[in-house]
Amino acid sequence: MAIFSPTISHRRTEPQAATPPPMRVAIIGAGRGGTALLDVLHQIGTIEVVGVIDKNPTAPGLRRAQELNVAVYDQVPDLIKDQHPSLVMDVTGDPAMESSLQEQVPPGTGIVNGQTSRLLWLLVQHETTLQTELLHAEKLAGIGSFAAGIAHDINNPLQLILGLAENLTDETDLEAVHAQAEDIIDAVKRTTAICRDLTSYSRRTSLRPDGLISVNGKLDEALKIARYAVALQDIEIRKDYQPDVVAKGNPDQLLHVFVNLITNAVQAMEHQGILTLETATVDGGTQVRVSDTGSGIAPELLNRIFDPFFTTKPPGKGTGLGLYNIKNVIHHMHGSISVESQVGRGSTFTLTFPGETGQAEGEAS
Repeated sequence: MAIFSPTISHRRTEPQAATPPPMRVAIIGAGRGGTALLDVLHQIGTIEVVGVIDKNPTAPGLRRAQELNVAVYDQVPDLIKDQHPSLVMDVTGDPAMESSLQEQVPPGTGIVNGQTSRLLWLLVQHETTLQTELLHAEKLAGIGSFAAGIAHDINNPLQLILGLAENLTDETDLEAVHAQAEDIIDAVKRTTAICRDLTSYSRRTSLRPDGLISVNGKLDEALKIARYAVALQDIEIRKDYQPDVVAKGNPDQLLHVFVNLITNAVQAMEHQGILTLETATVDGGTQVRVSDTGSGIAPELLNRIFDPFFTTKPPGKGTGLGLYNIKNVIHHMHGSISVESQVGRGSTFTLTFPGETGQAEGEAS
C-alpha cells in the first residue's frame, strides 16, 4: 500500500471535506533509523514532524531536519514544551530513554518505542525495497515498447557496415580501404552508443548516494531515450530552459521520470503536436514543466491517474504504474507533482523540487 499522495490541481472546483489537522510527531534519535523515519514521515501530508532530538550534535538526522526546516533540539523537555507533539517516536533503543519519556511526556501524548519502534523501522525498510522493485519492474515492462525504435536505429548502421564490408572485398585502393574502414568504425560506435544508452536506462537504480543533478541535461537525455518508444519526427519540440537548474536525487530515477512523462505526452498527441519542456528556478526551488497539445484528461479521472494500476490505455499498452512510480520518485526527492488538463487541448505536468546549491553531476567546474 502506498504511503504517499500526489498534489493535483485541475480546472474544476468541488466542495472539499474538512481536512483534519496533521498529526504532530516528534522523533527522539537522529541516527540511521531516525533519519529514515524523518524522510518518510515528511512526505505524508497528514503528518507534521515538529522536532528532532539527539545527544550527538553530528547525527545525520539533525542535518536532514535542518534541510527540511524541522526544529532541532538537544533537550526532550524543551521539545515537548515548545511543540506539543501528539506522538513521540523514540528510535534510540535506549531503555533509559523509555522510562524517562514516561515521566516527561504529558498524558494524552502517544509514545512509540522499544520493539514497536523497531517494527516501524522494518516496515519503512520494506516499503523502500518494494518501491524500488516496483519502479524497476515497470521500467523493464516499458522496454518492450522500445523494440521498433531500437530495431530501426540499429538496422541503419548495420546495413551501412554490411555494404562497406562488401565493397572492401573487391577494393584494391589502400586510401579507399582506409576511408571505408573509418566509416565502419563510426557505424559501430553509433550502434555501441545505442546499446550503452539503453543498458544504462534499463539497469536497476544505482546504489550511489543522491546528489545534485543537472535538470536540463537529464531532460535532453530523456528525449534521446524516449525516441525509441515513440515517434518524435512529427512532434515539434520546444525547450525553454533556464541555465544551471539543479535538483537533488538519484539521476537514474529522475531520468525514468522524464522518459515516462515525455512518452506519455507524445502518446497523448497521437505522435503529432507540440511538446514543451520548461525548467526554471522559482522562489528558490526548481520547477520542471512538461506540456503537450494532446487529448487531455477527463476531469473525473484527474484524481485517479496517480493510483497504482490505473490506466486509460488499452489492455496490453500500459502497466498503470508509470505515474504512480513518478509520484513516488518525486516525493522521495521531497518534491511535488501537479497536473492541469483540458480535454481536447492538452495537459501540463509540473514538478517542483526544493532549492539546492552546488555543482550538478556532469557539469564542468
